[in-house]
Amino acid sequence: MRFPSKEIVEMVRKQYPIGTRVELTKMDDIQAPPIGTKGTVIGVDDTASIMVTWDNGCGLNVVYGEDSCRKIEG
Repeated sequence: MRFPSKEIVEMVRKQYPIGTRVELTKMDDIQAPPIGTKGTVIGVDDTASIMVTWDNGCGLNVVYGEDSCRKIEG
């Protein structure tokens, strides 16, 4: 597995600061929350994965280059 550069990690951190509300649009994991689940960003790790506390209690990260989410208001 190839890790993203420091520049990409910083770009993702700027795009998704702590407290940003997001909605899941794609996650290929058997334990993934349903598409459309909303959550709050709690950080971005060193692999540029977005760490989210999902409203349904799930804690899976949005993995950079594999999964996706979009910013939402409120």
